[in-house]
Amino acid sequence: MAERPSIRVRILGQDYRIASDGTSGSEEQIQSAASLVDETMQRIRERTGTVDTVHVAVLTALNVANRFVVQQEQDLVAVEPVAPDRVQALIELVESATTETSSRV
Repeated sequence: MAERPSIRVRILGQDYRIASDGTSGSEEQIQSAASLVDETMQRIRERTGTVDTVHVAVLTALNVANRFVVQQEQDLVAVEPVAPDRVQALIELVESATTETSSRV
């Protein structure tokens, strides 16, 4: 069985090898994600003063997940609303099409 290629990342001074089969993103994307985790963990460690790596990792996971959720919500809100007059025009178009269809039947 062939060994999958791996990417070396460094988080809080520890080296990790991330197996990559191509579906988890490019090397640049994985390095960028590792950099985000490393920076967030360092910031949380400094702010909390904790040395418990598991505690820092959980807080980091919550922090990154929160960023993800907020971004998703912002993406949903960022959709431009349809102008009321456009909605009314579409309603009238649908009504006229359904009236024409029902009168043909």
